[in-house]
Amino acid sequence: MKIRKTKSEDVRDLQTVLEGTELFPSEMLPDMVAGFLQNQDSGDLWLTAEQDGKAVGFCYALPEQLTEATWNMLAIAVLPDVQSNGIGAELVQQMETEICAVGGRILIVDTSGTEAFAKTRAFYLKNGYDAEARIRDFWANGDDKVIFRKAL
Repeated sequence: MKIRKTKSEDVRDLQTVLEGTELFPSEMLPDMVAGFLQNQDSGDLWLTAEQDGKAVGFCYALPEQLTEATWNMLAIAVLPDVQSNGIGAELVQQMETEICAVGGRILIVDTSGTEAFAKTRAFYLKNGYDAEARIRDFWANGDDKVIFRKAL
């Protein structure tokens, strides 16, 4: 497996990842990644996990405006068929390395507080993130926003 910056050839495979994980609608991906694909110095950062020549996961982060080197990891997804094999952890570790290389000092990530996201919250804890805050009913009634933080 290889972690590298996302390329335009990855988009279709990554849409398949999104369709499998239902993280967000896959038709949103081309527009979301377009700026990065046109200019890798655009500010945001997209990484892809490649296995056997196929993109099987991705991670997306960008610097938080009006902060001193705080970044926000907005998305991470791995094809369901290959989850629980360490790919997500490797994506996060590489993202942290890339952010440190450009002077990042903190990485935050938001997720849902519902039972459906219990594995996601456990993943962040296992990878060294602290549950920093909870905003009740943020996503919807009964669906809290849980914010994780890691000093890099």
